[in-house]
Amino acid sequence: MIGRRILTASLACAATFSVAFASGTVAPDKVEIVDGALELSLTGTPGDPVEGRKTFANRKLGNCLACHAISDQKEQLFHGEVGPELDGVADRWSEAELRAIVVNSKELFSEETVMPGFYSLDVGVNVRKDLIGKTILTAQQVEDIVAYLTTIKE
Repeated sequence: MIGRRILTASLACAATFSVAFASGTVAPDKVEIVDGALELSLTGTPGDPVEGRKTFANRKLGNCLACHAISDQKEQLFHGEVGPELDGVADRWSEAELRAIVVNSKELFSEETVMPGFYSLDVGVNVRKDLIGKTILTAQQVEDIVAYLTTIKE
C-alpha cells in the first residue's frame, strides 16, 4: 500500500514536471536579459494584444496607467505622468527590449526607477510575507502586454 502511494506520488510529480517543462514557460529566476533585450518569449506562446491592453489598464494587475499616459487608452481615467508617455513606444524599442523592460526595468534603467519588475523575484525590501517568491504578472500576461505595446506606433 505504501509503495503504491509513493509510486503514485512519484508519477504525479513527474507528470507535473513534464507539463511545466512542456509548456515552455521560463521561470522568473531563469530569465536572462542580454544587452538590454529578452529575445525569446517567456511562454513560447504569442502574446494577445487585446488581453495585453486589458492587463495594461487593470489597476490590480499591470496598473501601467498609474505612471504612463497613452492615447490608445484615452477612455481610461487618470493617466500618470511619472513614466514616459507611451505613444509610439513600438517605434522606440524592439519587442525584445519591451519584453526586458516589462520583465525587470530595474535591470535596464537602474535600481532607482520606480517601475517594478513585473516578472522578477527581486522586489525589494519589506515585502508582505504572502507575496515573497511571487511575480506581479504571469509570464503570459507579460507576453500579452508586450504584444499590445508592439502595436503602439506613431
